[in-house]
Amino acid sequence: MAEETSSFRDRFRGIPKSIGFIWTFEFMERFSYYGNQAVLTLFLLESLSFDDDTTTAIFHAFKFATYFTPILGAILADSWQGKYRSIIGLSIVYCLGHVMFTMSGLIGRAPYPIPGGIAQAKAPVAMIGLALLSVGIGGRKPCVSSFGGDQFKEGQAKQLGVFFSLFYLAINIGAFLSQLITPVLRNDVQCFGHDCFALAFGVPLVVMTLGTVLFVLGTYSYKKRPAAGNLLVLVTKAMVNAIKNRCNRSKGESRDHWMDYCDTDIYSPRLVGDIKLVLHVMIMFLPLPIYWTLFSQQGSRWTLQAYRMDGDAGALGTIQPDQIQSLNPLLIIILIPIFQGAIYPLLEKCRVLRRCDVTLCTKTVLITF
Repeated sequence: MAEETSSFRDRFRGIPKSIGFIWTFEFMERFSYYGNQAVLTLFLLESLSFDDDTTTAIFHAFKFATYFTPILGAILADSWQGKYRSIIGLSIVYCLGHVMFTMSGLIGRAPYPIPGGIAQAKAPVAMIGLALLSVGIGGRKPCVSSFGGDQFKEGQAKQLGVFFSLFYLAINIGAFLSQLITPVLRNDVQCFGHDCFALAFGVPLVVMTLGTVLFVLGTYSYKKRPAAGNLLVLVTKAMVNAIKNRCNRSKGESRDHWMDYCDTDIYSPRLVGDIKLVLHVMIMFLPLPIYWTLFSQQGSRWTLQAYRMDGDAGALGTIQPDQIQSLNPLLIIILIPIFQGAIYPLLEKCRVLRRCDVTLCTKTVLITF
C-alpha cells in the first residue's frame, strides 16, 4: 500500500510550476468556447431569425473552421512564430471574436444600446465574430497541449502522462460547466425584454480574457522552444517529390511503393518509411467523418429538436434545450475514473482485450443504442 501511495505521489513530483498556468488557461478557454457554442444555435434561430436549415449550415461551417484552422495554427507556430507567441496572438484574435459576438447581442431597436433595425442587421457583426473565433479557437488548439509538453524534461514520462490526463480533464470540466451555465444566463436573465444572449456571450469573453492574462503572467516560468519547421509541411513536400519522380520515371521502372520514388538525398529514408506507415494506418480513420458528422448534430439538429420539446425533467427541474450538449463532457468525467480505475485494470489482469479495443467496442455499443 505504501509503495502504491509513493508511486502515485511520484507521478506528481517534479511537475513544472508553469503547468498550473497552462492547465488553468486551457480550462478557461474551453469554458469560453463551449459556453459560446452552447447558445450559438438558438442565437442564430431566435436573434438572427434564420430558419432551421440555415442555422444548421452556419453552425457546422463554424465547427468545420475550428477544426481546419489547427493545421494553419500548427504551421504558424512551428515554422515562424513559435508556440508561445502564436498562443498569445491567436488568443487576442479569439477575444476579439467574443467582443463582436457580444456586440451582436446588443444590437436592436430601443431599448437596445446599439441601434439596429431588423434582425439581419446583427448578422454581419455576428459573422465577423464567428470568423475571428474560428481562427482564434482553431489556431491555438494544437499549440497549447504541445507547449505544455515542452515544459517537461527527458525522463519525466509519468509526469507528462499526468499532465495530459489533467489537461483532458480540464477540457471536459470547462465544457460541462459552461454548457450548464450559459444557457441559464440566456434564458433566466432578461435583457431588453428578450433572452439575454449578450450576457451569455459576455461571460465567455470575460473568462477568455482573464485566461489570456493569466497565461501571460506565467511567461517567465515557461520553456520556449524556437520554431524549427513544421512536420506536416515536410511530409507534404516529400510526398509531392515522390509523385513528381514517379510521373517522370523511366519507362519500365517499377518500385514497391509510390513513396519509394522520393529522393532520399533530400528526404531521409526514415521519413519516407514513416510516411508509408502513416498512409497505411490512415485507412483506419476513413469512417471517422461519419462519426463526427453524427456527433456534431448534438449542437445543431438535436438542440433544435430539444427546443421544441417540453424540457420538464421532474425533480431535476427544466432542462434548457442548449444544455443537452453538457451530457457528453459529464459522461466523460464520470467514465474516465471508472475505466482507468476498474475496467482497464480488471481486463489487463484477465488479459482479455487491449485498452483501445475495449474503448472502441464500448463506444460502438453506446452509439448503436
